[in-house]
Amino acid sequence: MSLLKIVLRSLRQHMLSTVITAFSIALASGLLMSVWVVKDQARASFTGVDSGFDGVFGARGSKLQLVLNSIFHLEASPGNLSWVQYERIAADRRVATAVPIAVGDNYLGYRLVGVTTNLFDVEYREGKKYAVRDGGYLFNPKKKQAVVGSFAAERLKWKVGDTFRPYHGLIFDENSDRHDEYVVCGIMEPSNTPADRVIWIPIAGLQNMAGHDPATASDVSAVLVKLRSKISGMMMNQEFNLQGDVMTFAWPIADTMSKLFNKIAPVEMVLRAVALLVALVAAGSILASIYNSMNERRREIAIMRALGARRSTIFAIVVLEASGIAALGALAGFGVYFVIMSAAAWFIRQETGIVLNPLEFQPVMVWAPLAMLGLGALAGLVPAAKAYRTDVAENLTPIS
Repeated sequence: MSLLKIVLRSLRQHMLSTVITAFSIALASGLLMSVWVVKDQARASFTGVDSGFDGVFGARGSKLQLVLNSIFHLEASPGNLSWVQYERIAADRRVATAVPIAVGDNYLGYRLVGVTTNLFDVEYREGKKYAVRDGGYLFNPKKKQAVVGSFAAERLKWKVGDTFRPYHGLIFDENSDRHDEYVVCGIMEPSNTPADRVIWIPIAGLQNMAGHDPATASDVSAVLVKLRSKISGMMMNQEFNLQGDVMTFAWPIADTMSKLFNKIAPVEMVLRAVALLVALVAAGSILASIYNSMNERRREIAIMRALGARRSTIFAIVVLEASGIAALGALAGFGVYFVIMSAAAWFIRQETGIVLNPLEFQPVMVWAPLAMLGLGALAGLVPAAKAYRTDVAENLTPIS
């Protein structure tokens, strides 16, 4: 009988412990892969999304808050800039494109962002511009019309021609004031960016919406800019951030977002440590499961030895059994990984508009299962050593 058949028979004989131990390995492997993939994909996605802009101007304050508010449509605005300040930025010869935005209202939690139509002339990704689906059209800057992001439209079940009344504030409160009625004039093509979660309206409409301070009716929350060169960014960073004290210039956007992930690096390390500890506990469960079965298998091992099996063969059988349990768990770990990643991807997209791909290949999908296989084999060494030392004559004695 081949070693493989012996191992498979043993696994079947101890089916319950095999399944339970393999499940612990699957949980450890799936968790390990999920932690690594979420961290790597989230960092790449957040630092890679800039909506086609090089930098953001806003009120004096935190660059990170400014970027989160204007690019990712999270957080509150750090303050406003006047329309005169926007015009000054737009007229700067170092600026190729300037797009003002205004925030302050929502509909059922989806933010309304007032913007000028030149947003739709900017490539948010190379060769890609925000586009309106067939059957819709871009809003008229002088009318109460809205172009709705694909994700928001899907969740709200909106179509062209539907109407709605925005709520005051960035956070949905059903008791807050309702504003002017808007009509949906277009649904955007999916872009897999935070823009998919936004309801875009003419900037003048949001600035002058009922409930807003008339004294700041022409203010903007931020100005998104596309620069003519990298040198322009360096010069403006020096001028506005290091020497000025009126505006904040968040540039480059990717570097600003990297600081966010640097701040949460300790959390990432804790999650990785937890995943590794789960892996070690799972390896320990293999060791305990096989080791505890050695007493009832001593006679079986002695018979195999009497029939000519070498000590090294017995040792190999036990190590292969441990490796087999680990292999089953590692394979099942991909199912656990997919469930965890799908849930994480859904939640992240729901909250931020960033899209994670559970099926995208990552190196951890290779080394994590192999590491679990190695840990399983390592865990099998102790019971294998015990099996190796089994005394043939003593354990062949008939049981009375």
